[in-house]
Amino acid sequence: MNSKREIAKTLYKTMGLTDAALNDPDIAHLVINGNMVAGSHLVPGLVVEPHETQNGVTVTMKVLAGSIIQNPVHLCFGMLPEDGLQEIIMNVTIEEHAKVSILAHCTFPNAKNITHKMQANIVIKEGAYYSYLERHVHSAGGLITVVPHATVTVEKNATFKTDFELLRGKAGIIDIDYETTCYDGSLVEMNAKVNGIDDDDITIRETGHLKGQSAVGVLTTRIAVRDNAKATVYNTLTAHAAFARGHVDCKEIIQDNGVAKAIPVVEVYHPKAHVTHEAAIGSVDDKQLQTLMTRGLNEDEAVDLIIQGLLS
Repeated sequence: MNSKREIAKTLYKTMGLTDAALNDPDIAHLVINGNMVAGSHLVPGLVVEPHETQNGVTVTMKVLAGSIIQNPVHLCFGMLPEDGLQEIIMNVTIEEHAKVSILAHCTFPNAKNITHKMQANIVIKEGAYYSYLERHVHSAGGLITVVPHATVTVEKNATFKTDFELLRGKAGIIDIDYETTCYDGSLVEMNAKVNGIDDDDITIRETGHLKGQSAVGVLTTRIAVRDNAKATVYNTLTAHAAFARGHVDCKEIIQDNGVAKAIPVVEVYHPKAHVTHEAAIGSVDDKQLQTLMTRGLNEDEAVDLIIQGLLS
């Protein structure tokens, strides 16, 4: 595999995608394999400057004030080798009243011992909108360590939404840590869905500081752990201003020798703010299980379907 173009196409294929987005002039993309920029295309209003480093890339991304990026921007961070370290540093600014959605593909299909680290600093200016959907494909075995950390500032009347999904493969070691600070009239939504098997070790830390009046924060986590997998979820919302509103919602299913822990923390510092939380951990619902088995599924198939529903 010699050309960067072929590498980019291969990475897309591991996600179950064609290379149509790579050929579409209206869709911006950036494709990284290890520390190599394998492909890049921009659209008006979007500035992306990648710089290769020893173990990864540093990316500066900016959406110019008032720009509306019509199609999701494709970011592909992958490693085709079996072993290695990939370090991504992202500096993102969404300028005033700009809007963009990111579709991030993270793929490590051949991993035996891969570490993927990302450190992001994100600033969403007044009235701007930024969504980030991160989808992972991992190998069926081996050790994969995924460490995405981000610090996010959401200014007045701005919106930040992020979703983390493991689509296929073994989770490995996952350590997610996102911290957001939200000002007047802003909205933050953070969602994570992970299926843990074998000896997977999943840690999720999501924090929202509702500093401004009428700021809204919602943290939602869905986790399933089976075999000897374990998961720990730390969700924190703090409300500091009048009419700030927030909710923490964590649901975890355990099977076999799986271990799950949920630690929701809500802190309110203003009498006109309101934050709620809900956490539930348990096995597959027996009534759902019996209903599916009466319809012809065996127990394993029924459990898989219930977990699929939780993570959908």
